[in-house]
Amino acid sequence: MSAVADVIRTRVDAGSGALVGYLPVGFPTFDESVDAAVAIAQSGVDVIELGLPYSDPVMDGPVIQAATQQALARGFRLSHGFEAVRRITEQVSVPVLLMTYWNPVLSYGVERFADDLVDAGGAGLITPDLIPDEAEEWLAASERTGLDRVFLAAPSSSDARLVRAVEVSRGFVYAVSTMGITGARSDVDSAARGLVARLRDAGVEHTCVGLGISTAQQVREVLDYADGAIVGSALVSALSNGGVDAVASVAADLATGTGRRG
Repeated sequence: MSAVADVIRTRVDAGSGALVGYLPVGFPTFDESVDAAVAIAQSGVDVIELGLPYSDPVMDGPVIQAATQQALARGFRLSHGFEAVRRITEQVSVPVLLMTYWNPVLSYGVERFADDLVDAGGAGLITPDLIPDEAEEWLAASERTGLDRVFLAAPSSSDARLVRAVEVSRGFVYAVSTMGITGARSDVDSAARGLVARLRDAGVEHTCVGLGISTAQQVREVLDYADGAIVGSALVSALSNGGVDAVASVAADLATGTGRRG
């Protein structure tokens, strides 16, 4: 069973869809990153995507890069990720996925990482730079532990690669709405709608769209055709500029796009 899939299914069955919120561990401080994650959960975010800072974040935009580099400069360690998950899940029931580049998991040890994530109360992993064809070790570890495994799909993905992503993902498939790095954009790429349609044809159960969503209106538009909307840079910017209260306010506003909260 997948806690993430259960939440998404509940939201879809209720006629709306899920709001997924990204924040990095350790920004602006470790304690504030935990408080911010709890705050967005209490403000309407349905699934938390907790990013592990990495020294070479090639897929992240400038807002998230700046935040993660600050966390690293403050002494972030991988163990802090598990501690953050533990502290968040002790306070809210929202499922927490870690988002991480694959090299830190390999360095830590895949089996050990999976076990420590389960022990902390985590729901699974989003692995942006790991493709299913190279994920045998993670597929085995997640099968053993029951952790969710979220793989990415892009507009450039072949039909065969989309089918494979659907086959091995658990929780949802992450549909990348634009080509390139993360960051809020004034318009969510129209390619997202076509990508979600192709994932439906490939048999996907749940797919959430990310990269570039920053307003309640964009959340509403995405949920017209997808099961979830993923917001990152807009939340990180709010946390950077106004602290925990500001990120809670932005999350509450974004949640109005689901039609569940006013």
